[in-house]
Amino acid sequence: MAATARVALLTALLTAAATFTATTAPARAAACNGYVGLTFDDGPSGNTTRLLDALRQNGLRATMFNQGQYAAANPSLVRAQVSAGMWVGNHSYTHPHLTRLSQAQIDSEISRTQQAVAAAGGGTPKLFRPPYGETNATVKSIAARHGLTEIVWHVDSQDWNGASTDAIVQAAGRLTNGQVILMHDWSANTLAAVPRIAQGLAARGLCAGMISPQTGRAVAPG
Repeated sequence: MAATARVALLTALLTAAATFTATTAPARAAACNGYVGLTFDDGPSGNTTRLLDALRQNGLRATMFNQGQYAAANPSLVRAQVSAGMWVGNHSYTHPHLTRLSQAQIDSEISRTQQAVAAAGGGTPKLFRPPYGETNATVKSIAARHGLTEIVWHVDSQDWNGASTDAIVQAAGRLTNGQVILMHDWSANTLAAVPRIAQGLAARGLCAGMISPQTGRAVAPG
């Protein structure tokens, strides 16, 4: 093949490749019409490894609101959460009713969890979920003092209340752009629901995102 012909062929191939990239990249980006926040409380637990495997296999990322006592006892699982692409939040140290505690006790619950998660390799949490969703001005103020944004939820899966796998999938189906769902690390029914939650979100053009510390809503992963 003559040199000019080879150059012409190479130019054509490069142009075709550029055109293909330009036309396919936006298609991938357009697959996410919105983002939702999947959250799992009370870990890490004996179910964490299976949960992480299920999330990863289904292309999902989530925020894991860990209890400090469990993070301290299972640092390898906290590191596994991070390695699997999850975000780690603060869910108090022993899961008490914070609104019934003194300021010093609330501070201890939050600060010890910050330290436990960081020591386990989970980074310094930016998000805080009060146990039972119970909060008040004092709890919010102390959390803010530790650089934490309080995150409750928009949709409750009711997995803590024995909800079936079908019911958990239906709850996830109610999520809209920016909203957050409450689920639990230890729930077998939630674990079973993960593939169907992924399918349901994809069918609606929703992707699993991170929770913004600025707005408390789900956004594209940063």
